[in-house]
Amino acid sequence: MSNPKNILIAFALILTTSSSAANKNFYFFKTIPPVEKKAIHNINSNPLSTYSPLWNTIKFNNLNTAKDAAFLTQEEKEVIWILNQVRYSPQLFLNSVLLNPKSKYYVAPSKRNYYYSSLVRDLKNAKSISVALLPDEKAFESAKCHAIESGKVGYVGHDRLNNCQQNFYGECCHYGDSDPMEIVLALLIDNNVPSLGHRKICLSPQYLTVGVSIQPHTTYRFNAVLDFLY
Repeated sequence: MSNPKNILIAFALILTTSSSAANKNFYFFKTIPPVEKKAIHNINSNPLSTYSPLWNTIKFNNLNTAKDAAFLTQEEKEVIWILNQVRYSPQLFLNSVLLNPKSKYYVAPSKRNYYYSSLVRDLKNAKSISVALLPDEKAFESAKCHAIESGKVGYVGHDRLNNCQQNFYGECCHYGDSDPMEIVLALLIDNNVPSLGHRKICLSPQYLTVGVSIQPHTTYRFNAVLDFLY
């Protein structure tokens, strides 16, 4: 994702209550899918260590809360690990990944669009979230069912198909990538989403647990569903 415009379809849904009649806010955008990427990190190797040796310190490795969650794939565990590190140390993530000229995610100031620049600003001002997101199996089953059913028919959106149960208070759906860093960055940059719904969900201290499922998608090759709970 060397250019913030290379971001795929994504949806964010925030439920303000647990009832089916809760207020729902949908956010949608679409651009051309990039070349498929694969996660290459061993789950015991920090995916952010290449950007700064500080990412290998014990306090950051302790944020790998999903490493023993047998119900998650390696890539799904990595999404949670990256999210936790961004939430715990937003300035280090900013300086080592987004503002590091050696990073493939670096974008020169003259080429940054509003959404990329606003993420830089938000991470500069963000406070550390000391409580890490924990993997939740019920939220995972909710995300997995929706990702599988959506993928089979090429559907995008939040409406549950084939009686998939809804178990979340905030949901992000991303289409096109299977690489954990690409998924997290797409949701954080939130390109062409004026309300920044995905970014707000991912960086909200209100959410304490999450389920992540990455599944094949007949239209966009992959879809990732992140279901968050308080």
